[in-house]
Amino acid sequence: MSVLPFLRIYAPLNAVLAATGLVAVAALTTPDMSGRSRLALAAVLAVIWGIYLLELAEKLLKRRAGDLRDRTPAIAIDVLAVLVPLAAFLLVGTPDRSLYCAVWLLKPLRDSTFFPLLGRILTNEARNLIGVATVFGIVLFGVALAAYVIERDVQPQKFGSIPQAMWWAVVTLSTTGYGDAIPESFAGRVLAGAVMMSGIGIFALWAGILATGFYQEVRREDFVRNWQLVAAVPLFQKLGPATLVEIVRALRPRTVPAGAVICRKGETGDQMFFVVEGRVSVATPNPVDLGPGAFFGEMALITGEPRSATVSATTVVSLLSLHSADFQMLCSSSPEIAEIIRKTALERRGAAPKG
Repeated sequence: MSVLPFLRIYAPLNAVLAATGLVAVAALTTPDMSGRSRLALAAVLAVIWGIYLLELAEKLLKRRAGDLRDRTPAIAIDVLAVLVPLAAFLLVGTPDRSLYCAVWLLKPLRDSTFFPLLGRILTNEARNLIGVATVFGIVLFGVALAAYVIERDVQPQKFGSIPQAMWWAVVTLSTTGYGDAIPESFAGRVLAGAVMMSGIGIFALWAGILATGFYQEVRREDFVRNWQLVAAVPLFQKLGPATLVEIVRALRPRTVPAGAVICRKGETGDQMFFVVEGRVSVATPNPVDLGPGAFFGEMALITGEPRSATVSATTVVSLLSLHSADFQMLCSSSPEIAEIIRKTALERRGAAPKG
């Protein structure tokens, strides 16, 4: 049985523990804190450390048994979270030993999906990012050289060497402008204006590359997920890859909780739905239960009439929605699917009670 099932099931709790520990570390640096408060905060750190120790022991036992899927970097973070504070307590004699608990900053990273995503983006865009960094370095040195030549006689204490001028160049290129070093000559101020404009352009390039990388990576993940959902619908399994790609781009995934109404009778129908997982109930005089592979809402798209029934989720339902414009595209590109949908719609309409 799991020693700490709440940590295994609820990964966000790990982040809460880490945040609590870091707040305690920050509070312990307050000089006017009473001894009782310091003791209480130290107890908080000890409890968190104990929880991390039990968690690590459980994971190492599971890893030894061969039933743990955690990767080595994730286990390494857990080991550091336990060993670094322990080593500080045993080897560091100053009050600053609590600062070593700051290693818990790494704990929220082990379960985060953002950082693997960021790593893939940096890998994919490495060539472009390095190219912009190279331009930045060239501009930085060139600007520092120019500032040194222009300002060295006017302000030798601030621009007396190229390394000194580089500080001003970095501050100006990043448009931070601390104001501790300002060109006094006219040529120096013209140079500063040009450097600021160059800095805006360089950082805009970096931001644009990263934004494009994020968009492409998220779009790729969405496409793969949608492809898997679409391929799970029996109606689409006989389609060729080219047609399936068009349908993947047209369909939109949606998850509905149990008991929620998906569409209501009398509403204007602008989309139909395909059930991937779960079950839905169609409220008719004789309620109809639909499961994975079924579809509904097609009648309103075919006839243009309002919804003829209310459909609600019996369980948690994974759906794919197809809007009316995309429905027309599907009908033109896949006549066999369109015929199946129309035939099903006519059968349902014929089975509906009159009046």
